[in-house]
Amino acid sequence: MSKHWKTTVGLFLTGQLFSLFGSLMVQYAITWYITLTTQSGLMMTISILCGFIPAFILSPVAGVWADRFNRKRIIIIADGLIALVTLLTAITFLLGYREIWLLFVVSIFRSFGSAVHSPAVSAVYPQIVPSEMLTRVQGINSGIQSSMMIVAPIIALGLLSIWPLEWVFSIDVITAILAIITLTYFVKLPKHANESSGQKVEYFKDIKMGLQYIKEHQFLIPFFIYTAFILFMVAPVAFLTPLQVVRTYGSDLWRLSAIEIAFSVGMTLGGFGVGIIGGFKNRIVTMSFAMVMMGLSSAILGLQIAFWLYLGVMGFIGLMLPFYNTPAIVMIQEKVEPSYLGRVLSVMSMISTIAMPLGMIVFGPLADIIDVEWILIGTGMMMVVFSITMSRNKRLLEAGVAKIVSTNSPINEYKDIT
Repeated sequence: MSKHWKTTVGLFLTGQLFSLFGSLMVQYAITWYITLTTQSGLMMTISILCGFIPAFILSPVAGVWADRFNRKRIIIIADGLIALVTLLTAITFLLGYREIWLLFVVSIFRSFGSAVHSPAVSAVYPQIVPSEMLTRVQGINSGIQSSMMIVAPIIALGLLSIWPLEWVFSIDVITAILAIITLTYFVKLPKHANESSGQKVEYFKDIKMGLQYIKEHQFLIPFFIYTAFILFMVAPVAFLTPLQVVRTYGSDLWRLSAIEIAFSVGMTLGGFGVGIIGGFKNRIVTMSFAMVMMGLSSAILGLQIAFWLYLGVMGFIGLMLPFYNTPAIVMIQEKVEPSYLGRVLSVMSMISTIAMPLGMIVFGPLADIIDVEWILIGTGMMMVVFSITMSRNKRLLEAGVAKIVSTNSPINEYKDIT
């Protein structure tokens, strides 16, 4: 590990934050434009599916690419292609062709690009960050990303009020160029162990090998099962709370904005909190504790509490989320062999992509039959039960123990284990 790893990580994070900021702005702008232009639930559903399904389909192949090819080049190509599609759409809108289906096409290509981009970026961190610092770096990264989720929608809303959509798209092109320049000229990444040197890649064989590796790994199968179930149960608190607010507290737009801001502020503080304190020494204990707190909080939201208290609970849920997400990613980065990391992360991405939408397929229609409050209480209690069960799984607990850092390490000032 280079003694200048902090500089490398800082520059890498800077480039990715440029990319994230532009992507978030375009994501919010597309959603709001379709909502305001069509006022159609069907159109919004199609838009959401265009953002989820392509990523799910491409993730297995994207994982192979992250394992077999130069990850820096993959990230640059993904950012560049997304920016190119966005630019072409902006030009098309500027010429007066403003059909909604074009935004669906943009969402599809952006989803493909995200599927390629995500596992490559996640697989880079173990290459440039000492293993004992992964939790802290990922926590800080989570906090910064969450702060972007506060700033980006505010700026996007302000720009949409004074600019046409195509000019908002141009911001994403600029930030993508900045991200590419930063990564190309200022970030040096070491060659990873399994990087291809021109040999033919057998995709189906590599995907099969990745699935076999997951099957035989000591903790990945139970870990993925627990993750899928918990994400499924999180869907109501993630997607149905705006509906609950409208039905229970009123349809004022400031209320809907307030719950999003409260959640994002909580996530920002939680991300930095993970970066500073790290959590319990066993990462599974940290994840289980966070999910128990989120489950109990979800149940509290179902009690029809005062709105100011509702905002506080939403903020607390956001605060707890990084204490689940960050250790989960770090466990994979730390315990999985580098040559399989991209494929394992792609499976994790597939689970994250599909579990919550599946939850909405179940709980969305159910919310028209019974009160959202009962759904939040029920799923919250299930999250508590499942999280406690996860904390008692011996294989997961063994995997959750952080690696011990050698006292001979050149970076032994960070030898404490979080």
